[in-house]
Amino acid sequence: MPSLTSNSAKGVIAMGVACVVWGFSPLYYKLLAHIPPVEILAHRTIWSFVIFAALLGLQGRFGQVVELFKRRQNLVVVAMAALMISGNWFAFIFSIQTGHAVEAALGYYIFPLVAVLLGRVVFAERLSRAQGVAVLLAGAAVSLMTYGLGVAPWISLFVAATFGLYGVVKKRLAAGPVVSVTGEVAVLAPAALLILALVHWRGDGHFGTAAWENAMLVFSGVLTALPLILFSYATHRIRLSTVGLLQYINPTAQFFCAVVIFQEPLGLWQVMAFGLIWIGLPVYSVSSLSQERAARR
Repeated sequence: MPSLTSNSAKGVIAMGVACVVWGFSPLYYKLLAHIPPVEILAHRTIWSFVIFAALLGLQGRFGQVVELFKRRQNLVVVAMAALMISGNWFAFIFSIQTGHAVEAALGYYIFPLVAVLLGRVVFAERLSRAQGVAVLLAGAAVSLMTYGLGVAPWISLFVAATFGLYGVVKKRLAAGPVVSVTGEVAVLAPAALLILALVHWRGDGHFGTAAWENAMLVFSGVLTALPLILFSYATHRIRLSTVGLLQYINPTAQFFCAVVIFQEPLGLWQVMAFGLIWIGLPVYSVSSLSQERAARR
C-alpha cells in the first residue's frame, strides 16, 4: 500500500480534491443565481485566463502558448476545444440557476459512456462487450426519461456531448493540459471582454456593485483553474483507470447538491434512468480496468 508521500498517493489526493471541488461547485454558482449565466461565464473565462497566464509566466512557460498559436492547425483545434468547453460551462451554470442540477449531474454520469461511443465512432476504437452493454444502458436511460417526461433531457445530453467532444478535440492537440487550457481561455477572452463591455454599457453589469459579488466573480477563475491544475498533476501520477473511477465523485456530489440541498424534485422516471446509469457505470469501469491491466502485461 503506497504511503501518503508517494507519487501515486499524491495523485489520488489531488484527483479527489479536484473532483470534490467540481462536485460541490453548484453551491457556489447557486449563490450567484441573480447574475445571468453569460455574465458569469465571461468572468470565469477572464479570471481563469489571468490565473493560468500568471502560473505559466512564473514557470517561464507562457512562450509555449505563443508557440501553440503559431501553427494555424493548432489555432483551429484550440478554438474548437474552447467552443466545446465554454458551451459545457454555460450549460452547467444555466442548469444550476434554473433548477436543473439533477440533469447536469446525469450528464456528467453519462459522459464516460458517451466518450466510449465517440471513441468508437471517431477513432474506430474497439468496444468490449461490457462497454457496449454500458452504452446501451445509457441509451435506455435517456430513452426512458424522454418517454416518461415527454421531452428529452437536453441539458444532460448537451453536457455529456460537449464534454465528450471536448475530449475528442483535445486528443488532436499535442500540448500539455495547462498550456492547452490557457490557449482555450485566451481564445475566449476577447469575446468575454466584449460581453462584459456590452453588459456594463447597458448598466446591467454586476461587477463593481458589491464587494462580495466582485470577490465571488473573481474567485470563479480560481474555481475553474484549481481543479484543472490538480487534474493535470494527478494524471501524471496515477493510472488512467483510477482517474476514471475517481471522476464519479463529481456527478455524485452534484446529485447530492441537487436532491438534498437544492431539493429539486426527483420523479420515478428520473430514478429509473439514474438506476440504469448506475448499473452501467460499474460494468464500464470493470471493463476499463481489465483492458488497462491487459495492456500493461
